[in-house]
Amino acid sequence: MSSTLDDQCPMEIRCTEEGPGPGIFRAELGDQQQPISFRINGEDLLLEVQVRARPDWLLVCHEGWNPALGMHICQSLGYFRLTQHKAVNLSDIKLNRSQEFAQLSARPGSLVEEAWQPSTNCPSGRIVSLKCSECGARPLASRIVGGQAVASGRWPWQASVMLGSRHTCGASVLAPYWVVTAAHCMYSFRLSRLSSWRVHAGLVSHSAVRQHQGTMVEKIIPHPLYSAQNHDYDVALLQLRTPINFSDTVSAVCLPAKEQHFPQGSQCWVSGWGHTDPSHTHSSDTLQDTMVPLLSTDLCNSSCMYSGALTHRMLCAGYLDGRADACQGDSGGPLVCPSGDTWHLVGVVSWGRGCAEPNRPGVYAKVAEFLDWIHDTVQVR
Repeated sequence: MSSTLDDQCPMEIRCTEEGPGPGIFRAELGDQQQPISFRINGEDLLLEVQVRARPDWLLVCHEGWNPALGMHICQSLGYFRLTQHKAVNLSDIKLNRSQEFAQLSARPGSLVEEAWQPSTNCPSGRIVSLKCSECGARPLASRIVGGQAVASGRWPWQASVMLGSRHTCGASVLAPYWVVTAAHCMYSFRLSRLSSWRVHAGLVSHSAVRQHQGTMVEKIIPHPLYSAQNHDYDVALLQLRTPINFSDTVSAVCLPAKEQHFPQGSQCWVSGWGHTDPSHTHSSDTLQDTMVPLLSTDLCNSSCMYSGALTHRMLCAGYLDGRADACQGDSGGPLVCPSGDTWHLVGVVSWGRGCAEPNRPGVYAKVAEFLDWIHDTVQVR
């Protein structure tokens, strides 16, 4: 990670910041006046819906249901795809007597509030059960500058993008055929042959890599609006030729849910194989990680930091005293934040001035701004 920004302010300038509101950790869709929320509840994976006019959660009647709607709901919750949907007989589950339901209107695929009509029963006696692709779990949960070595399985979505035998950037596993990294990683080597690229998942030590291991890259898809000048829209998708095999040490990370807010101060983690000292003299053979708090964009755009260089597609995280940060070689890797026991990919390591320098926190591509592009790109492919 590097930046061509000039240092425009003395270190003694003090900054103030204003924080956003409280976090929302479920999917809310629709306009601000009439949002609609979804969740998947219980061992039966029952789909529930909530509209602002009613505080209670409504089970969804199977009448009018279709899988396209299920895909939209899974994606709005931060999952990559719908994996299963079925009808469950009301007679097969235990319900509270006060439980109410939502009937879908005649408009298929609608996610607006008016499409979901409250009801005291379901005419068919069946409700919707929904299963989305698994993500964001660490079955074996157990050096970035100021970081620590990582045990196998701690960050099962962490991947290494290698050009030949050389680690070039980090990446995050989204699905068996898809990983996401930084566009500038691929732009820097845009003249390289596609057959030279490999993605390694489940890797902790690069010294354990043997030639021709890893998964070949089928297609490199940088964001069409990526700017090499200011690193705006700094994300790229890699479509793989063969699927990554998931296991206890390899799995997918969740995307952020629609309208999910991780407020400033949220304790998030960044991981990678980049330089482990600010002098850039030593890269780590072993995966490293460190915890970094999210910082407000207003603070990072202030005169004592990056002087307005952050766009709406960026966020920053780190410490004002520079104690820990991502560094060269970590680019493209994950910045993940927890919501309960589920981890979401909030940022992609993008740029910064130096590494772990005071008042120079790391800057990340803001994944929430790219959800539509990610889903649209994958569906087209």
